[in-house]
Amino acid sequence: MSKAKKIILIVVGILVLFVGAASIYLLKVNNDVDQAISKMTRKVDYKKKRTASVDLASGEPFSILLMGTDTGDKGRTYQGRSDSMMLVTINPKKKQTLLTSLGRDIYTQIVGYHGDENTYVAKGDTYYDKLNAVYSLGGTKMAIETVQTMMDVPIDHYVEINMKGLKTLVDAVGGIEVDNKIDFTLDGVHVKKGKQTLDGKHALEYVRMRHEDPKGDVGRQARQREILSKIIHKMLSVNSVTKYKRYLHAVEDYVRTDLSWNEMVTIVKNYTPAAETIKQTQVEGQGEMIDAIYFQILGLNSLLDEQNRLKKQLELPTKKKLPNLAEEDDNQLFFDDSEVEKISAGTHYDYTGYGTIIYPIDEENY
Repeated sequence: MSKAKKIILIVVGILVLFVGAASIYLLKVNNDVDQAISKMTRKVDYKKKRTASVDLASGEPFSILLMGTDTGDKGRTYQGRSDSMMLVTINPKKKQTLLTSLGRDIYTQIVGYHGDENTYVAKGDTYYDKLNAVYSLGGTKMAIETVQTMMDVPIDHYVEINMKGLKTLVDAVGGIEVDNKIDFTLDGVHVKKGKQTLDGKHALEYVRMRHEDPKGDVGRQARQREILSKIIHKMLSVNSVTKYKRYLHAVEDYVRTDLSWNEMVTIVKNYTPAAETIKQTQVEGQGEMIDAIYFQILGLNSLLDEQNRLKKQLELPTKKKLPNLAEEDDNQLFFDDSEVEKISAGTHYDYTGYGTIIYPIDEENY
């Protein structure tokens, strides 16, 4: 697949996957496709870090938060958690796209959370929890604001898809070929070791499994990126507008975004230069058990490096110190990794800086 097509699809996330650059205008003229796009579009009133919206028409660098939620299937009709998060930053002038994965177990401040019927957080107090809990506590708005605070960069747009959407899409493209390295069974579904073609049911477990993976959530995120890239490859191999329409309708009930149709078209037209270099990085911390629950504590220097990498990508000023430390409570979130050669999520750091942790609900999912 060409670099230009690859970046178009990755940048706009799941949505542009279903239309493709070659078919985008043909699909637009169909009324039923318009209705599908309308179903997917949902604006979110969140506190923006930018004083003015990014100008896509002029090719300004921008960011998209991609979220995969753990609901929509297996009888899960509740709000769910954002078990997969990726911050995509695109800079056509630098001819570069950066994919930054955010670990689900990161111990962080949940911005804007003030308690519910199960927990109480005093007014003005800071609430800490796993990053993947934020979506269940405050939905898309709170997720965006939390990631903005943690990474200290603006989030300009979002795309989210639930489990049912992924499952349905894999079936729509005729299955995905993988070479599975770990034989496992999850929720009664067995995924054998070796080369095979996964249908939607098996592909869903393939991207969900983490406890049997020696790399934990890091390994799971790698499998998620693998499935996404192979879906892209299969969709680019067809030229039928009818098939693209089928893909679109397969997921219209399971995908949400604040990108309008015109914005999608503008991205397709103006951001192909960002295809020349696609880089990947991952924000992860040092594994630590706190009150018998696993968290990842972020290192002061490693997080600052990741923040500045994103700022450079978005052409924003870098900083010499974590801005998160401006608030006294946030000092509890990090450890000094000055003398740590390499952060490993699989090892435990002797971390004693945390304060009182209030768990909201559903502790077994930790």
